[in-house]
Amino acid sequence: MFIPKENRIAVFSYLFKEGVCVVKKDTRSDSHPHIEGPTNLEVLNLMKSLKSRGYIRVTFSWQYNYCYLTDEGIDYLRRYLGLPAEIVPATHKNQATRPEMRDREDDKYAGGRPAFRGGGDREYRGREGGFGRGGGV
Repeated sequence: MFIPKENRIAVFSYLFKEGVCVVKKDTRSDSHPHIEGPTNLEVLNLMKSLKSRGYIRVTFSWQYNYCYLTDEGIDYLRRYLGLPAEIVPATHKNQATRPEMRDREDDKYAGGRPAFRGGGDREYRGREGGFGRGGGV
């Protein structure tokens, strides 16, 4: 299938920027919901082409293709788009460290944390009585 160069570049740049691409198996859709320009069929065929060359890994679930870039795919797209080696996909960037845990208020529970299920004296139910396991004497 012939795909115009500007659409091919739009798809490849989106895939390189994000590191992943989700494509619905819908050949009649006029446009892809995340990429401006190409139709969904063009994106689907480009992903199929990249998969056959081993540049992406595809997981199919519930009529959606989830396409993940491989290391070879990153190298190919970097050469195709003319990008420097410092630029990496969003999936390969180091995530920011988790924020510090907020301090708990010490006076929130005056005497420590409340006991689970009412404490040791079992005030929520008595020891005597009941109908199960020999309690109904």
